[in-house]
Amino acid sequence: MSIRTKFNLGLLAVFALAFASAWVFLDRQFVTTARNEVLQNARVMLSAANAVREYTVRDVVPVVTRNNPGWIAPLTVPSYAAQTNLRTMRNELPDYTYKEAALNPTNLNDRALDWEADFINGFRNNPRMLEAIGERETPNGRVLTLSRPITIRDEACLTCHSTPEAAPPRMVQVYGAANGFGWRMNETIGAQLVSVPMNLALGNARRNLHSAMAILFGTFLAMMLVLNALLHLVVIRPVTRMSRAATAVSLGQSTESDTFEAAGKDEISELGRAFTRMRRSLDQAVKMLDG
Repeated sequence: MSIRTKFNLGLLAVFALAFASAWVFLDRQFVTTARNEVLQNARVMLSAANAVREYTVRDVVPVVTRNNPGWIAPLTVPSYAAQTNLRTMRNELPDYTYKEAALNPTNLNDRALDWEADFINGFRNNPRMLEAIGERETPNGRVLTLSRPITIRDEACLTCHSTPEAAPPRMVQVYGAANGFGWRMNETIGAQLVSVPMNLALGNARRNLHSAMAILFGTFLAMMLVLNALLHLVVIRPVTRMSRAATAVSLGQSTESDTFEAAGKDEISELGRAFTRMRRSLDQAVKMLDG
C-alpha cells in the first residue's frame, strides 16, 4: 500500500468520524434552536391572549355594564374575548390555535379534549407547576403546545360558577344549569393552550443542517486536494527521485545526474543532501579501490 493510499485512508477515517459527530451535534443544535423559536412564538401568542383578557376586564366590562346591570353574554367574559380575537388569526394561520379548555366549562365549546385534559390534570396534580410544554403529531405535522393553568384566585368568579341558583339568570338561560358550576377557590379548572406548528421551523433546521454539512464536505474535499498536492510535491516526488538514484548507485549505473540537490530546510531536503553526500563518498571509495 503506497504512502498516498495510507495517507488518504487515514484522512477519510478521521473525516468520517468528524462528519458523523458534526452531523449528530449540529442536528441537535438546529432542532433545539427551531424548537425554541416555535416556543417563543407560542409565548407571544399567549401574551397576546392575556392582554386581551386584561383589556376586557379593565376597559370593556365597566363600559358595557355601566348602563346595563347584570350579566351580558358573552361580551363581558375575558375567556370568550381572548379566544374570539385569536381565532380570527386562523384565517391566515390556520395551524395556530388558542383555547381555554376546561374540564367542566360553562360553554361546551371549551370542553377539554383528551390530550388537553392531560395538561389540566397535570396542573391539578402539581399545583406548583406554572407551565407545561408538549409536542404531538397531527395530520398536518408536528405541533408544539404551550400550556398554563387557569386557577380560581378571585371570589368574583364564584358568583357565576358556584351554583346555578347564585349565578346570573341570564347566564343560566344562555348556557343552562348543567355545566360550569361547582368551582372552588384555588382550584385549577382548566388551562390556556397555545398550539404552534413546528413544520416550518424544523424544515429550516433540516435545510440549515444540510447546508452546513455540504460546506463541511466541500471544505474536506478541498483539504484533500491541497494535502495530496503537497504530499506529492514535498514528499512523494523527492523520495521517488532518491529511490531511483539509490537503485542506480546499487547497480553501478550512477551518474552526475543522480545528484539530489535540495535547497530547502525541511526533513526531505536534509535527507536529499545526506543522500548526495553518501553517493559522492561511495564514488570516492570506489575510485580509491580501483586505484
